[in-house]
Amino acid sequence: MIVGLHHVSLLVTDTRRSLAFYVGVLGLEPDPDRPGLGFPGAWLHLGDGRQIHLLELPNPDPITGRPAHGGRDRHLALWVRDIPTITTRLEHAHIPFTRSQSGREAIFCRDPDGNSIELVLAPFAG
Repeated sequence: MIVGLHHVSLLVTDTRRSLAFYVGVLGLEPDPDRPGLGFPGAWLHLGDGRQIHLLELPNPDPITGRPAHGGRDRHLALWVRDIPTITTRLEHAHIPFTRSQSGREAIFCRDPDGNSIELVLAPFAG
């Protein structure tokens, strides 16, 4: 019955700060057609019809006390074409990351609100 993933929503405290990460560091494109929903946020294209929705709303979950390695926390995994380029961009932005402990070519980082992001080398990248 389920045929795919449409979008993932993440709670953020400051949309502009989050856009600096998702657009400025990860290179995602904002969707200018996001409707007025009565609260700040942004929709970001992932390049395959799917999206990340940033919702600037109160977060009921604790931000502190999360595991240092994002693979041990709930996370969003994104395909990437090039791990070295992503790690360089994260390093330039002073965003810490850890390497996957599964043996896959992947890294984990956190956005400004502590949401864990896994960046996995796409098998079709090339």
